[in-house]
Amino acid sequence: RIFTGPEDALFGFSVLQHESDGEKSMLVGAPWDGPPNNRRGDVYKCIVGEERNSNCSKVNLGETALQNVSKNLRNSHLGMTLTPDSPDGFLACAPLWSQECGTSMFSTGICASVSDDLEPRETIAPTAQRCSTYMDIVIVLDGSNSIYPWYEVQNFLSNILSKFHISSDQMQVGVLQYGEVAVHEWSLKDYQTTQEVVEAAKNISRQEGRETRTAYAIHMACTEAFSAERGSRDGATKVMIVVTDGESHDGEELPEALKECENRNITRYAIAVLGHYIRRQQDPETFISEIKYIASDPDDKYFFNVTDEAALNDIVDALGDRIFTLEGTLGYNQSSFHMEMSQIGFSTHTLDDGILFGMVGAYDWDGGVLKEGTSGRIMPPREAFESEFPLELKNHAAYLGYTVSSVIVGDWKRLYLAGAPRFKHKGKVILFELSDEGDVSIVQALNGEQIGSYYGSEVCGLDIDKDGITDVLLVAAPMFLGSGNKEAGRVYIYTLSGSDEKSQDARFGYALAATPDLNHDGFTDLLVGAPLEDEHKGAIYVYHGDGIYITHNYKQRIPGSSISPSLQYFGRSLSARLDLDGDELIDLAVGAQGSAVMLSSRSIVQINVSLSFQPHSINVIQKTCQRGSRESACLNATACFTTVSRSPGPHSNSFGQTKCLYFIADIFSLRFKINDTESGPVLDEGWPTTVKKSVSDPPSLIHQTCCPLHMYLLRFSSLKTAVRMMCVQQTWCCRLIWTSLGPGTDLRYLSDLICFHKIRSTLLIDSREILIVFPPQTEALCDSQPS
Repeated sequence: RIFTGPEDALFGFSVLQHESDGEKSMLVGAPWDGPPNNRRGDVYKCIVGEERNSNCSKVNLGETALQNVSKNLRNSHLGMTLTPDSPDGFLACAPLWSQECGTSMFSTGICASVSDDLEPRETIAPTAQRCSTYMDIVIVLDGSNSIYPWYEVQNFLSNILSKFHISSDQMQVGVLQYGEVAVHEWSLKDYQTTQEVVEAAKNISRQEGRETRTAYAIHMACTEAFSAERGSRDGATKVMIVVTDGESHDGEELPEALKECENRNITRYAIAVLGHYIRRQQDPETFISEIKYIASDPDDKYFFNVTDEAALNDIVDALGDRIFTLEGTLGYNQSSFHMEMSQIGFSTHTLDDGILFGMVGAYDWDGGVLKEGTSGRIMPPREAFESEFPLELKNHAAYLGYTVSSVIVGDWKRLYLAGAPRFKHKGKVILFELSDEGDVSIVQALNGEQIGSYYGSEVCGLDIDKDGITDVLLVAAPMFLGSGNKEAGRVYIYTLSGSDEKSQDARFGYALAATPDLNHDGFTDLLVGAPLEDEHKGAIYVYHGDGIYITHNYKQRIPGSSISPSLQYFGRSLSARLDLDGDELIDLAVGAQGSAVMLSSRSIVQINVSLSFQPHSINVIQKTCQRGSRESACLNATACFTTVSRSPGPHSNSFGQTKCLYFIADIFSLRFKINDTESGPVLDEGWPTTVKKSVSDPPSLIHQTCCPLHMYLLRFSSLKTAVRMMCVQQTWCCRLIWTSLGPGTDLRYLSDLICFHKIRSTLLIDSREILIVFPPQTEALCDSQPS
């Protein structure tokens, strides 16, 4: 069954099987959903129901789950990652969710924890940081009679405000104007955009007044303008800019006012406008000393003086730069990136006690990992991985955290895994321990062998025998070049040593998924995606678990073209953990370009074969029957085939408008021959050695069908030979039988015959008597075939 969505939205980039209140569905990520200039991304819900052609509906997860974090979800690519989250929910991540800090955009990433009923529970953005421009700024503006001309002050105010990045998570600005009295022109909380405050500045009229009560205005700004009632925010850097053209008339009150500012950690910039003194040819030394006293230390950083009001505009750039590089903040134009580009949510792994995140963009794209859990937030520093990722290679973009996972080793210890597919261009995977204190102990490192293969871009641990201990670790190198320089892909299989692989222009291993038991042998199975196979149509491979390992050869290959010729990149994402169609069998969800495919597993029939012979012994000296005119030793064999369902649940299951009954042994072909024609007995050449048996009506499970074989032994070449061998070889074919639910509809055979295993039974012949050696009950599987 194929669900289609907008191809240009990368519908099918990620898939996750989902269940809520008994309703089975697939969640499909479409990280490019949205117009070309705003790929916000989203998640679609595709209900697996009775309607074969039901459409997928957009969940609008960005609006419901992330709106309270930021109104700016531009190009955040929500839906790149979908991961199960316990209890009863999932994670949907937008690794390119960005914070605007000054003129920079920092892609820290964000994830939403969502309940099964698609209600947001919480947002997770552990590397999001407050911008260096998270400031509350109050401008204390002298509006007394001596300030002239006023429009130059307005120009300065507009110019400096235009440099500020006004928003709820960056800068807020308030203006207090004073002369003999002080008034709040506007408060910190009044305007939320730069355009609004610049427009407001144009409409400020001069307060006027014969006195300049600077101390009073500063005290009022500290106690009122920076109050929570007027919009001051906890954690914001508090900055005051004082602009005045003359000595204060209440200078004796300045110490108390400035002490109030110090107690509230308010940084003060002070600007002395000397125009009034120069026009009157007065000495400004006392005035300058007072303004330096108002400014924070040191003077060369926080004090400015200008010749007149028009010259205020000459210091706009310098003042702005100094504000943006305050001590304790990181300037927006600096380039020392640690977590600013971490892209949380690019890879995630759910743990019993939290979530392991890959931080592919952390530390200048060297990458890293972060654990968010019951023990708090654990973020190992770059130096914790220095033994495998030397600091001298820090600018080489290893992408550690491109994929993350964990395994359980023999002493029930958990080891974490992180892939770095660009390390030295060949890739690396590390297995490490991580303590609650953030200490890292690297246990082992696995290295790629081919440049550009992207070794470590996917990892998957398998507990095959389901004893709680991880048996196999798989590491993908999907861009591994095979013969003919084809991008064949390769998957390395480790039992903590050793490897295996697969090949063609395929990107084999682009997606990996452990799946519960598909063939009902008690072992976990493995799915491998190869989205570039068959000229980019794609395919997936099924490998069965075997003890504490997995089979070297795939059990089944499902090409995308066999489902629909229009599918592209089938196998780019995988999910296999739920029964979606209600038949108690695990189903598969496979992502493709613009599509998501649900593959239903088929029930498995075990065919047991038994052979019996009459008579039980033959005297080769005395012939017991006659074939034409020739005496012979007659032997009758009966082959019986018993079909038994090995799958859970009912033997038949309805889905959509068709009903899948089961696989059934449909045609038996039995051939017997002499194993050693030179010295063995001679069969009658005129008698057929092949018998075919058809089953016209589908029997019910448990059912037995028997087929007789009549043999004529004409002679034996040597009675001195103690043992001679005869072989009976059986071949059977199976076909899947479907029937419509409509009344009066005949059975329809929808698939070609598929021939399966051969079995052998050996007949030992002695010169005195024939001994029949019965084989153990032999099973043949009409294997699980997703449809």
